[in-house]
Amino acid sequence: MTSRQRLRALITDCAAQLESAHVHAGLSFGHGTTNAQDEAAWLVLWQLGLPLDTDFTDNEQDAWVEVSKITQVHQLITQRIETRKPAAYLTQEAWLQGVSFYVDERVIVPRSLIAEVLVSGSIDPWLSTHTEWVLDMCTGNGSLGILAALAYPEVQVIGSDISTEALKVAEINIDRHGLQMRMKVVQSDGFKNIQNKFDLILCNPPYVNSQSMAILPKEYVREPALALDGGPDGMRFISQLLIDAPNYMQEDAVLVLEIGNERDFFEAAFPQLDVVWLSTSAGDDQVLLLTRQAIILNNHHT
Repeated sequence: MTSRQRLRALITDCAAQLESAHVHAGLSFGHGTTNAQDEAAWLVLWQLGLPLDTDFTDNEQDAWVEVSKITQVHQLITQRIETRKPAAYLTQEAWLQGVSFYVDERVIVPRSLIAEVLVSGSIDPWLSTHTEWVLDMCTGNGSLGILAALAYPEVQVIGSDISTEALKVAEINIDRHGLQMRMKVVQSDGFKNIQNKFDLILCNPPYVNSQSMAILPKEYVREPALALDGGPDGMRFISQLLIDAPNYMQEDAVLVLEIGNERDFFEAAFPQLDVVWLSTSAGDDQVLLLTRQAIILNNHHT
């Protein structure tokens, strides 16, 4: 190895390492990046303490990197490949809709598509000036609740999760974004410890079906299974959620629910349910909106 290397060349080398591991050893992306190049840039820039938006293709920002720093970078890349930990666990930071969140292995890496509909305003037509209370159920690291608080400055947010360890991470992020006066956390299995009635409920529940759980890439196995495993058809948590939800919703409240790639199982489980599908970058069948009336009507049919 030469005494030093240009930043762009270092990132290119690291991307080649990650791509080789992807092709030959099944290294998986999807926890903040979708490809080797972006993941290499993230890890290299983070290790060097450089802003993640550094334009290393610009000759002026394509700085020389000293050999000691190069060694540290390669150690990090090796750790990523050998441990199969998602990059976000190595950096203890994840980004959702441009907002930074602390993460560690007590929570899944935040990537919910509900973040898109919050930031884009596509659920705003179902909200009103009376929207005051928001519940982020299965809050994990608190990211969706925090994005809701940032999007709607007048609301109060409760983040709930069955995992007390996850809620400790959520509290770190609530403090990080200065939202202690507007967002609280509650340990709860579903609605068991919830008391308020809400105008908006957000839920990115465990919805991965058992067959898919059995073949998850190692990076996903590194995450808490409790936050992923939805039972045989992925609907175990969602079924109980829909039974209980109307009792915790104001008259004109809505529930925004992520189901990922489980639309077939969802429609088989709830064939009578009147669903509004919301467009996201992953398609039009990953996130849905339900009115309280639609849930009640469905419950009467079952």
